[in-house]
Amino acid sequence: MSILGNRVLRKEDPQFLTTGAKYTADLRDPKLDGAGYVTFVRSPVAHGNITSIEVDEAKAMPGVLGVFTAADLPDNLAVLPGMVPMFPEPMLNRPTLASGRVRFVGEPIAVVVTEEIYQGQDAADAVYADIEVLQAVVDMEEAATDKFVIYDDVGTNVALDFATMDMVTGITDDSFFEDCETVVSERVVNHRTAACPLEVRSTACAWDGDELYMWISNQGPHAVQGAVAGLYGLDASKVHMISPDVGGAFGAKIAPYPEDIIMPFLAQQLGRPVRWFENRTENMNAMGPGRAHVHRFTIGGDADGTVKAYRNEIIADSGAYCRMGPFLPFFTHQMASGTYAIPKIETAAKSVMTNTTPTEAYRGAGRPEATVTIERAMDLFAVAIGMDPIEVRRKNLIPADAFPYTTAVGTEYDSGDYEHSLDLALEAAGYSELRAEQKRRLEAGDTNLLGIGVSTYVEVTAGPAPGGNEFGKVEISADGTAKVYSGSFSHGQSHKTTFAQIAADQLGMSIDDVEVVQGDTDQVKSGVGTFASRSTQLGGSAVHVAAGTVVDKAREIAAELLEANVDDITLDKAGGAFHVAGTPAVSKSWSDVAAAAGDDGLSAEEDFNASCSYPFGAHVAVVEIDSETGNVRLQRMITCDDSGNLINPLIVEGQRHGGIAQGVAQALYEEVRYDEEGNPITSNFADYSMISMAELPSFELVSLETPSPHNPLGAKGIGESGAIGSTPAVQSAVVDALSHLGVTHIDIPATPERVWRTIQEASN
Repeated sequence: MSILGNRVLRKEDPQFLTTGAKYTADLRDPKLDGAGYVTFVRSPVAHGNITSIEVDEAKAMPGVLGVFTAADLPDNLAVLPGMVPMFPEPMLNRPTLASGRVRFVGEPIAVVVTEEIYQGQDAADAVYADIEVLQAVVDMEEAATDKFVIYDDVGTNVALDFATMDMVTGITDDSFFEDCETVVSERVVNHRTAACPLEVRSTACAWDGDELYMWISNQGPHAVQGAVAGLYGLDASKVHMISPDVGGAFGAKIAPYPEDIIMPFLAQQLGRPVRWFENRTENMNAMGPGRAHVHRFTIGGDADGTVKAYRNEIIADSGAYCRMGPFLPFFTHQMASGTYAIPKIETAAKSVMTNTTPTEAYRGAGRPEATVTIERAMDLFAVAIGMDPIEVRRKNLIPADAFPYTTAVGTEYDSGDYEHSLDLALEAAGYSELRAEQKRRLEAGDTNLLGIGVSTYVEVTAGPAPGGNEFGKVEISADGTAKVYSGSFSHGQSHKTTFAQIAADQLGMSIDDVEVVQGDTDQVKSGVGTFASRSTQLGGSAVHVAAGTVVDKAREIAAELLEANVDDITLDKAGGAFHVAGTPAVSKSWSDVAAAAGDDGLSAEEDFNASCSYPFGAHVAVVEIDSETGNVRLQRMITCDDSGNLINPLIVEGQRHGGIAQGVAQALYEEVRYDEEGNPITSNFADYSMISMAELPSFELVSLETPSPHNPLGAKGIGESGAIGSTPAVQSAVVDALSHLGVTHIDIPATPERVWRTIQEASN
């Protein structure tokens, strides 16, 4: 009997709930004995020319081991090459320490190393940088006009016009909508949102001769190993990269930052290990945020609700340097159609530079932006033709018998039943009863307004196709237990449980007899890492295939031990033993087989590759708004999220809860903000309204499983779905609560001030 689909308790929890996790800042490895503590000096202005940096006073401070500026760096460490090499080099190759020009508040301009951690900030404060302040460009739409240009040598703020790379369809003219009875346009903002991992960025390193040992809070240690080896001219085998427990990442810790890359240099210069652990303000100002799009859509169709044409024009904020963020409009384009069978779609996209923190991938990475816009478009089209927004959705949903389905922009969805997910969510919500209660309150003049919002969504996971390789290895130990080595790396996703469950199911073992090894480049041969909801469908499938190969090898050995034909040998998964079919009384255990395997042992490895999958779902949000203060309170959140076959429903539910919370946070609370001069005004958790359990109801989760045909587990990603479907549902609910006032749109986050002002304007 398969254990896949069982609600197995997380193997990670006992440690987290007792002794606690071991994060990079907690490490007590002997190699780090006597480590110096690293503190970065950061630019206090958003845009300016560095005329001088004075470090003598800092060097004389107590406990200072060294102070370094860009002038001290060798040429090979002067810049950190970009991840996506399609942008102009000045925008792409980010200085490790700023030299000549600073481009955002928080950019490192110098670094101090001290004996004790508490000495670092005093010494950093003693470094004086004379900076000639230049005009800062903060607003992405203003940046697109090139009124003020950030990179003089490029001559424009546009890092990439996607149309020139044939990565979008391009925009025609108004004839695109000529056969539509009704055409609606709107501007939609997806504001900057911070990842807010509970563990901030942290790195430590030590040299042992010509070999480098490095610990880093990161989502994919093998990629960092390659980057460090390349910059320092080392063979990758000389770089030992380890990611211990990681307390959250959400996309912001995929690639190394300049702060990480400079650490081995500091250790070389000082002849001792070094450690760095940023504070929360540094994290908010210098770690990459996500989203940061402005969309202008146009949607057209007929009075019966049929949508005929859709256009989305995207501006994406890259920040001061091109990291992952400026590439993400490609995913927004890919998912432009949402769950709808729209026959004509055209898109345009530009990524622009601003004097703000460089943007990164953040949970969903381009797909939430697409979903917010198409769902707003459906709502506004429904208003324009006087039709119920749910009925408009039903009219245009891709039918279940149409899969695999290719959208008008060429994206091929693997499987789905979008209307069924909508039906399940509405039924669980008691939709008709909610509408009746909303009507009752309005008729009674209740100041506590009720709003109901609905969204449907589809997203791409492990994409773009093909999804890319992931490494897995399964090894049988002499005692008959198993070790799984995975190139995926968990930072909260519970791989130690999920991958053990996958291997145990194939091997006929208890999950407790399977150990999962990850995050160490010495122990795991290769790996891509964990992001884009790729882990189970790629990393899990690699484990599944490798475990199956081990079983096949074991059957051959068992056949020799039992003096039988290999075709007659079966693995009794209930008992975890091999025997001749029909004669279970005589059998060989895993330890017997392992002992007979010889010097090579019993193992198998797999680099698994597959096309991406397309999870989907429907969310219903219920909000209450105090019409006198504008305060919005989420009362209920009902979601149906399909992620293919579920390996462990308990873990899937946890991922759904986390994603939903972050999506709600974007809709109502969280926003990275700057003033006109580029100064961050949300640089700590007092100013940045990170969501907590106090603002959230208990989510109501509805199950649905539609297997993907693209991997042997039938799995789809789930880590980002909640953050994709919940935001437009909550935004729609806020607008719905105010619709009796004639309100048809409100930008997110729907803060009390924004909602109150909207009410006042609509009432006057």
